[in-house]
Amino acid sequence: MEELTVGEVAQRFGITVRTLHHYDDIGLLTPGRRNSSGYRVYTAEDLTRLSQIIVYRRLELPLDEIAQLLADGDNVSHLIRQRERVMSRLEETRDLLEAIDQALEKAMANTPMTDDDMRELFGEGFDDYQAEAEQKFGESEEWKESQRRTKSYGKEDWIRIKAEGEAVEKALSEAFRAGLPAGSDPAMHAAEQHRLHVNRWFYDCPPAMHRRLGDMYVSDPRYVARYDDSFELPGFAAYCRDAIHANAARAGH
Repeated sequence: MEELTVGEVAQRFGITVRTLHHYDDIGLLTPGRRNSSGYRVYTAEDLTRLSQIIVYRRLELPLDEIAQLLADGDNVSHLIRQRERVMSRLEETRDLLEAIDQALEKAMANTPMTDDDMRELFGEGFDDYQAEAEQKFGESEEWKESQRRTKSYGKEDWIRIKAEGEAVEKALSEAFRAGLPAGSDPAMHAAEQHRLHVNRWFYDCPPAMHRRLGDMYVSDPRYVARYDDSFELPGFAAYCRDAIHANAARAGH
């Protein structure tokens, strides 16, 4: 029958001699035998009890509760109880891991976008649009504010920006195709959503500023042609400008 000294037990189980002495002092684990030299030694039964104690401690149970548990059941009942506690911990850990993964995914999705990311999201024309916009507006306070805001935007932000912009364009193009006047409620509502979109994501855009922005949309024939062609709607850029003007006038500007 295997019998180990306190030092041998400490080495085998990876705990300190001081811990074993403490367990002995409080009556949680008292060596059951003495060897021929008079030193207490741990029997196989003691080692089984110590194994149970170590598992319960890893489950963060206090020593007094462990003592009560060990007094109330046999080895099988302890193993069943420990398994149940471990399974509960696994569920908690899985939930925690899922929460961490979701937070990590969100954090990674919202890292600043590279130029390649922007091209992937907005198409190869992104570079031309960016260069043209900087050439036209680069010295303006609105451009500087836009650059300041967008510097921190991640992919999640840009996906939302793209979706909002496309929704505005869709509403305006549908009003245009339906033959509604630029001053109709649907067209002006879409124009107002565009103003709020710019105001929210890029720079402060009150109605008067939005009116000037609408004028810029038709001041460059290249832009007009590209905008009209992309929707296959000749006159669409001018329609958008007129809807913006009508919406600004409705607000008293």
